[in-house]
Amino acid sequence: MLDIRLWHVRAGPSVDVMTSHPAASATAALPRVAFLGLGLMGTPMAHRLLDAGLPLTVWNRTAARAEPFAARGATAAATAAGAVEGADVVVMMLADPAAVASVVGEIAGALRPGTVLVDTSSIGPDAARAAAARLPRGVAYVDAPVMGSVDRAAAGELLILAGGETRPVLPVLAHLGKVRECGGVGSGAALKLVLINAVIGGVVLTAEAMALGRALGLDDGLVTDGLAASPLGPLLQRVLTTTAHFPLEHAAKDVRLAAAAADLPLARTVLERLTSHPGPAGADLARIADLPAGEAVRG
Repeated sequence: MLDIRLWHVRAGPSVDVMTSHPAASATAALPRVAFLGLGLMGTPMAHRLLDAGLPLTVWNRTAARAEPFAARGATAAATAAGAVEGADVVVMMLADPAAVASVVGEIAGALRPGTVLVDTSSIGPDAARAAAARLPRGVAYVDAPVMGSVDRAAAGELLILAGGETRPVLPVLAHLGKVRECGGVGSGAALKLVLINAVIGGVVLTAEAMALGRALGLDDGLVTDGLAASPLGPLLQRVLTTTAHFPLEHAAKDVRLAAAAADLPLARTVLERLTSHPGPAGADLARIADLPAGEAVRG
């Protein structure tokens, strides 16, 4: 059974239904890495690379987010373009397609031939291919969105869905989690939309099942015990967890991308459910279970 805990909750051994690439061995010469985007996911991911001893330069639009890295010995760049100068590998973890397009526009001219840009943002295949097309000759692009929340990022247990030629960057990605090679550029971003929408829809469905139990006058413990023993058990754990954090606004963005890519009536319903809850927009997806519908998510 597909173990949703693999991606959103730190737990015991889980069923891995996809073949992972073997861990890459360290290279003699450490690659110089630039990390762009120090938000909820980017921060623990960048700390993993710093913990591994990689020469690291970081950048974030809110400069204060880079200060803890500078205190640990990383270089904090004033601009995105400055961060990527001289880098062998550039890793981005940004909020949405617009943010990726903006940053790629800023850094493209500063990237040197031989550099690999690894985009771990969740932006969908069209935006990934568009970003790749804007890079100068000799600069490679790997779309590598991740499955897993902040707890998995901090532990280096992300599932990395990679599209493009991954071999040059496997030693870097090995510090962040397991790599699943998906095919050409855009394939990792496409698989991410498939997987994350299955998870989001499942979480919303499980939350609705719990609400139905209350409406029918059932004891919460009885309902959760029943769900735990059913195929929805892993999804129930995601609803009940307090260690993961996947903001409602990010979930809505991923569902919106999926709904734009195909005719998905259920996805449209899930999107309405996500955006019809009182905020905050930064609340974890699991809060869909205890926030009554009626008001828009507040930004």
